[in-house]
Amino acid sequence: MKPQLRKLTHCGLMLALAFVLSMFKVFSLYNGGSITIASMAPIIIISFMYGTKTGVFTAFVYSLLQMVQGFYPPPVQTIWNFILVILLDYVVAFTVLGLADLIKKPFGEKKVLGSVVAAVAVIFGRFFCHFLSGIIIWGTYAPEGMSATVYSLLYNGSIMIGEMITTGVVVGLLVRFVDFDKIKKQNVA
Repeated sequence: MKPQLRKLTHCGLMLALAFVLSMFKVFSLYNGGSITIASMAPIIIISFMYGTKTGVFTAFVYSLLQMVQGFYPPPVQTIWNFILVILLDYVVAFTVLGLADLIKKPFGEKKVLGSVVAAVAVIFGRFFCHFLSGIIIWGTYAPEGMSATVYSLLYNGSIMIGEMITTGVVVGLLVRFVDFDKIKKQNVA
């Protein structure tokens, strides 16, 4: 199999796996927040296997799939705020997952540590996008007497901490026990 076709196949398979895993929710909140069974791990692994450029592109496609899977209409009055929600809750929030390889690289031979740190870091990036969206847009749902900032921190933090733990553990185990370089180069008849 040609290297480009192999890469495209791996990206497609990991996108499909991530999409399916995102449907299995361990915990769900109203307005779409949920903890999944490490649904971001396949996207992070693609970034490790093929680098930042391929990782970012794959993560961008994943962001579009996430939007198709469960778009929640925001409580906005302007088209600009609507676009901001699309960017912060989907496009930027999920595309940042593709940066995992960039964060892992400085760890050199410490593959497992670098992979876990990278997974946690990109998920924190996703959290930050949702946190900003929560303050700017979704804060209108904050209980009376609670600031939009605290509401967003509690809502998004409760979900993303769970995602950081599950995905960090799964990515660490995968990197420790699976030789992705071998899979990347393996010829299939």
